[in-house]
Amino acid sequence: MRAVASEQATDAQLVEAWRGGEEAAAGTLVRRHAAAVGRFLSARGADGDDLEDLVQETFIKALRAVAGWRGDGPFVGWLLRIAGNLQKDGHRRRAGRIFVQLEEDDRVDVADPEAELLADETAARIRAGIETLTAMQRDVFLLRVEQGLGYDEIADTLGSTPGAARVHYHNAVKRLRELVEE
Repeated sequence: MRAVASEQATDAQLVEAWRGGEEAAAGTLVRRHAAAVGRFLSARGADGDDLEDLVQETFIKALRAVAGWRGDGPFVGWLLRIAGNLQKDGHRRRAGRIFVQLEEDDRVDVADPEAELLADETAARIRAGIETLTAMQRDVFLLRVEQGLGYDEIADTLGSTPGAARVHYHNAVKRLRELVEE
């Protein structure tokens, strides 16, 4: 049953293949979802030096505990929940200290210096504003904006309801909009 680990297989098929001993299925899952896990952790403030380790640790933990994935929600959502929990655990070990590295090359490439300055200021306000959101608002916002997840998937990932996810997203957007318009 080696064809199951192909790139066309669904996540559920790949998980079943992994459970059945097909090691190539794990590689396919990692290739498929590692970038999304990395973006999620980075957007939540993971240090660049720790990011690769956190992504790797996420997959190791997920593949060891794959029996815990019931298949009733998206596999990537389950992975993001594991990643978020690992990041929180690391945050607790560091006594709450988070170091956020801002990249200077995140600027708009335009010929208009005034527009470039405005874009940089807006981006800085948004990055700073994300840090002021509650943990739930931040996670919902990042899952919606960075990962493109729907409210049902966000609810599954965060152990919430779709209605609560909508409210948290609405409040996050409202708060960020206020900060940008100040």
